[in-house]
Amino acid sequence: MPIPDYQSIMLPLLKQVSDGKVHKTSDVKEKLAKEFRLTPEERRQLLPSGTQAIFDNRVNWAKTYLKKANLLHYPQRGELLINERGQKVLKENPGKINVRYLKQFKEFVDFITPNKEKEEKQAAESDSEQTPEEILENTYSKINTELTSELLNTIKQVSPTKFEELVIDLLLAMGYGGSRKEAGEVTGKSGDGGIDGIIKEDRLGLDKVYVQAKRWDNDVPTKEVRDFVGAISGEKARKGIFISTSGFPKSAYEFVGKVDRTVILIDGPRLAELLIEYDIGVAPRKSIILKEIDSDYFEE
Repeated sequence: MPIPDYQSIMLPLLKQVSDGKVHKTSDVKEKLAKEFRLTPEERRQLLPSGTQAIFDNRVNWAKTYLKKANLLHYPQRGELLINERGQKVLKENPGKINVRYLKQFKEFVDFITPNKEKEEKQAAESDSEQTPEEILENTYSKINTELTSELLNTIKQVSPTKFEELVIDLLLAMGYGGSRKEAGEVTGKSGDGGIDGIIKEDRLGLDKVYVQAKRWDNDVPTKEVRDFVGAISGEKARKGIFISTSGFPKSAYEFVGKVDRTVILIDGPRLAELLIEYDIGVAPRKSIILKEIDSDYFEE
């Protein structure tokens, strides 16, 4: 069964606490997951940011909306308790509770329309099946996907020297190598726009990692990967990183999965993602910080 949207969770959630007793939010989530027959895999599905499970996020927004409509309240952090209005709503036996239904309550209307300028925009957004956090994260994910594609196209157009510099900067940012001078020694002069060499696995140089990076328009032939692994074996090394601006065929991944060496294949999209993650070749445009109530602060 697909993960229900947050509005579909509202009525079942209110029914779960209909006995008038204090319920732990974690217990309610487990009961709702069983009611919606979610599989363990569905329970583990995360938001694009990977910071929270989608189902948990939707339950949290459902209880927030019910609270804002004054149908339940939180006795303490992580607890739920239905109130008189919530009991009255359940006695009316509504077919469903959603944003449109909650608009009959002034407290909720005040919550979603803090001023007249935002009213039209808020009304359009409030009928979405996604939670506000999901809308924000999916928008962020879409922007990042477009940035990844744009960055990869830019990488393919830089000079061989700049590409070498980019790879070194990334490896240093990821914690490889002791210094820029030492990292620079991995640069090769193969003349094909790639670099080949060795870099320290950590700043202390406890182990060495062979690096090969090449700009390709099409998938890297599996033969290139075999040759790279052969070179590692010939040097009695155990680890290697093969970076490409294109992709690798399935056979290449199958091959490195069978050899007795640890070889990581980084294709173009993954390379761009790492550059974004470690702020190489990109600059912040705007930061948005989401805040929530710190319940512990208000405890006496």
